[in-house]
Amino acid sequence: MADFTMPALGADMETGRVVQWNVKAGDRVRPGDVVAVVETHKGAIDVECFLDGEIGELAPLGEDLPVGSVLARVRTAGEGADAVAAPAHSPAPAAAPASAPALAHAPAGAPAHAPEPTLAAAPAPEAALPEEAAARARVTPVARRRAGELGLDADALAGTGPDGAVTLADVERAAALGVKRPVGERAEAAASPRAARGGFDPAQMRQAIAAAMGRSKREIPHYYLSTTVDFERAQAWLDAYNAERDPVDRLLPAALLLKASALALVQVPQLNGFHENGVFRAGAGVHVGWAIALRGGGLVAPAVHDADRLPMPALMAALRDLVQRARAGGLRSSELTDPTVTVTSLGERGAESVYGVIYPPQVAIVGFGRVVERPAVVDGQVVARPQVTVTLAADHRASDGHLGGQLLAAIDRALQSPATL
Repeated sequence: MADFTMPALGADMETGRVVQWNVKAGDRVRPGDVVAVVETHKGAIDVECFLDGEIGELAPLGEDLPVGSVLARVRTAGEGADAVAAPAHSPAPAAAPASAPALAHAPAGAPAHAPEPTLAAAPAPEAALPEEAAARARVTPVARRRAGELGLDADALAGTGPDGAVTLADVERAAALGVKRPVGERAEAAASPRAARGGFDPAQMRQAIAAAMGRSKREIPHYYLSTTVDFERAQAWLDAYNAERDPVDRLLPAALLLKASALALVQVPQLNGFHENGVFRAGAGVHVGWAIALRGGGLVAPAVHDADRLPMPALMAALRDLVQRARAGGLRSSELTDPTVTVTSLGERGAESVYGVIYPPQVAIVGFGRVVERPAVVDGQVVARPQVTVTLAADHRASDGHLGGQLLAAIDRALQSPATL
């Protein structure tokens, strides 16, 4: 039997709570299958399995379990039926106290060692039926589209995202459990209570962010660099590109900034990875953690995977989808466990520059202020030009200012050739 454990969904996570199982004992699972919903201080996260086999036992619902605790036992290919024997019973580990430090230097996505809890088969979740139309705050675009494909009324489903948002997981769960409400028909409230799925707790998230960032500043020797980039060519190319397209297909400046950063990290790979056990480990790909401000406060930085390889339209679509799901409580565990670097952009209404704090065990964070017009000397004359301040905070244990300067220069070069992005 192989153990499927509670993943570390970021350096600021200590415990998680399984609030829903999408599988039951005897089900076949494959890598990438969403098998559970785990509630953390960042909200409810869809957790994917990395094993191929048959579910044996499941951890009970509603218990706070430390990172690394066993969530499920899986009989992998080639194991006999006797491999499903119950594990040795041992007391479940106590939840980490609020004052416990975040697992800041655990390898990304790798669980910490912890005692194994006694597992008990969890019942299959019941259908999430609506309570009242007023209880539903909104429906995410992807959830509404999927509901239409399945013949479901998204507005009649009970949302389990923040503020009652109906997410893609809600739609898929309703379809799997046979909730086939015709579009337009309002269902009555369910007699039995639906599975509890807690919402976003801003105060708890703020405490977790403060703990992780405080540890980062104490343990990581930060150095800071900045440069001012002329955004004239990038803005002109962006305007021309968007003029020929419908609003839904247009690009935002954020997409250019993200792609320029990803391509620069290919040229300076020493800033794309993790500092673990005293050494630098390069990332397997350029998985950019894009910082997203959540409604009600708080921050999350899920990964845009292989951002350097995505064409601009696909990158923009991925970015929009990520932001929507982050704010509606529909992120996947794989998007939180493997960002190799973080990029934060303050957008059109932010400050002119931002100096970030490294999110361990990453070794760098790139920041973009808002694009503003400033006086600049061009061909010997002072003219107004759109400019953006780009900053870097990097880990002195993994690099020095020379490499950091190379990264900022590479971002500048990329933005001067926007058509090649």
